[in-house]
Amino acid sequence: MNQEEFQKLFTQLTDIPANPYHPLVWIGGEPEIGENVYIGGMSEIYAKGAKVIIGDNCDIASFVSINCSDSHYKCIGLAEDVERNEIVIENNVYIGTHSFIGGGVHIGHHSVVGAGTIVRRGIYPPYSLIIGNPAVVKPEYYSRKMRRRTEQHENMEEDRK
Repeated sequence: MNQEEFQKLFTQLTDIPANPYHPLVWIGGEPEIGENVYIGGMSEIYAKGAKVIIGDNCDIASFVSINCSDSHYKCIGLAEDVERNEIVIENNVYIGTHSFIGGGVHIGHHSVVGAGTIVRRGIYPPYSLIIGNPAVVKPEYYSRKMRRRTEQHENMEEDRK
């Protein structure tokens, strides 16, 4: 069985529509997904009832859940409806395997979400390292590394002259 046949059968059996990323990626609703985005198998992007935006050049590992909705208050009788909130993931963000990104999250460009991280409401600045449960943020973590890399390249260029 080839991938196309598998995708067709999988869609028939699960009602999970085909997508251009991986036959075992579940996309609910209509998220806005940028160019050159990788989404690994067994991941879900759920965007029913709230905007979910994923920028260009993002790498989303396998077994990642990006879900705009939260039903726990409804389930236990503290709310009448499921809560839904926007998610924005800017360009060039890496999200590690088995991570969860919930509603009300905005992740700045060039950030990394470590494997197994639970990211709840909040604005996470560009170039951040976001790790753990609950998530701990190291702002500007990667901007320092990028500056060092640029300086190394500049020094190498100077040495060549």
